[in-house]
Amino acid sequence: MVKNPQIRIPIIISLGAIAGVLCRYYIGLWLLQNFKTQFPIDIFLINISGCFFMGFLSTILARKYPLHPELVLLLITGFLGTYTTFSTYELNTAVNLNNLSRDLLYWIGSPILGLFCLEIGIKLAQITLSIKSRS
Repeated sequence: MVKNPQIRIPIIISLGAIAGVLCRYYIGLWLLQNFKTQFPIDIFLINISGCFFMGFLSTILARKYPLHPELVLLLITGFLGTYTTFSTYELNTAVNLNNLSRDLLYWIGSPILGLFCLEIGIKLAQITLSIKSRS
């Protein structure tokens, strides 16, 4: 066992992250294969289930069954953090609901500015690629 927490903690989070991202990938594949729809059911159900598990586990672990902090990092930060980052966004919103203007900025600003920045990134990449292809 690695004794140095500066090495051990990133390893623990990474192990949870590997499991979380693989679950997201395989559950997403299964959903897409079994539910033929134009709606992005894979991402939708993964985000919703991630929010459920984030709320359930964080509450149970904080109130009734406290786990070792490193196991919490493995489950919440590692596993659920890669299974869906949306659940972390929702948990941060729920936990920090004490300053309405700041919380509304975070809650509404994250998806709106996120989409805006995604579009800027796409356009910048397209411009970069078109400049490179002309060279």
